[in-house]
Amino acid sequence: MLRSYKFQLRPTVGQAQSLGEMLRDHCSLYNGALEDRKGAYKHRGVTVSYRQQSAQLKEIRAFDPERQGRWSFSSQQATLRRLDAAMAAFFRRVRNGEKPGYPRFKPVARFDTVTFPENGDGCRWDSQPGHADTRVRFQGVGHVRVNQHRPVEGVVKTISITREGGRRYVVLSCDRVPVKPLPPTGSTVGIDVGIANFLADSNGGFVENPRHAKVGADRLAAAQRRLASFPRKKAADRSRRHRAAVEKVRALHGKVRRQRLDFHHKTALDLVRAHGVIAHEDLSIANMVRAPKPKPDPENPGGFLPNGAAAKAGLNNSIYDAGWGGFISIVTAKARCPFKACAGRTMIPVDPRNTSRTCPACGHVSAENRPDQPTFACVACGYADHADSVGAINVHQRAGQAHRHATPA
Repeated sequence: MLRSYKFQLRPTVGQAQSLGEMLRDHCSLYNGALEDRKGAYKHRGVTVSYRQQSAQLKEIRAFDPERQGRWSFSSQQATLRRLDAAMAAFFRRVRNGEKPGYPRFKPVARFDTVTFPENGDGCRWDSQPGHADTRVRFQGVGHVRVNQHRPVEGVVKTISITREGGRRYVVLSCDRVPVKPLPPTGSTVGIDVGIANFLADSNGGFVENPRHAKVGADRLAAAQRRLASFPRKKAADRSRRHRAAVEKVRALHGKVRRQRLDFHHKTALDLVRAHGVIAHEDLSIANMVRAPKPKPDPENPGGFLPNGAAAKAGLNNSIYDAGWGGFISIVTAKARCPFKACAGRTMIPVDPRNTSRTCPACGHVSAENRPDQPTFACVACGYADHADSVGAINVHQRAGQAHRHATPA
């Protein structure tokens, strides 16, 4: 079975500089290959293939040994395959009548990944069981220390280096990883995601919303004001203080992203470990965060009436901060992942309409059932509970036929 591992690198100052040069030179190769394809089609009407560009690599490496000849040949081929995949996706969109989106030239600051297709070819994973000093060797860089926080199982097939802000990570893709199934639970649950509480389940449990972006908003705002005080310049022309301000904003955004991702993974794993069948709302988040339409003022041509856009913007920010879509994707991946849930976890999406307005006792649907955000009180039968819990109970009930016929975990 396949599995990926991600570890943070701990390079020295010189190694960090070399890793940056590696990304820069692969970015240059990518952009040069894209320019070659564009020029060949524009001037000669010819489509250049990956095979043709790969055959030119030897000449490119011989012509520029300082920047291209020092890196792994196979990693450069992987970069050309990356461009070839982007071009194939472009032509597919054209054939399907979609928005084409022609591949763009990548700035060095946004070219963040280099892939080595085979362990031992330009990159070697040096890890010994029980040995604390794990390193990975990159051609042209040397042996870089790795913060290996868990053991690697299986056979390492491909290795990638990726940059996220000021941090660098190594990603290992492994094959023949032993399966470790979770025990069956026989438990089913419905979940309702929200803002006041991040998650409520049909058993009456709640998970508090950590609001990572809101907690760090003041520090981020101060860092952005500091950055805005500098005149806009290209990266090469920025002063030391300007670069430090850019890095500060980037680091704060990265911290919030890591906090949110860590919270999502831990919450999702708790769900998958405890329940065999998980029902959730099939939310269309893109529609939920859509800006309200403007309301023209009939008495004032060219003017507009208040449409609640400011309040909707605040709600949208809270939805983005919670990250419902990413969380549901993580739960689904863990539920179906053979390494974490071989017993057979099942995800059931249900219709989200009126889940918090429907009485789970009598089925009465009314907006009056929910007088305020946390309260549910049925006007027909008097049933009362927390509104989020009612939503989770209705999600669980709506799983219905799919739930009854789901394979028990």
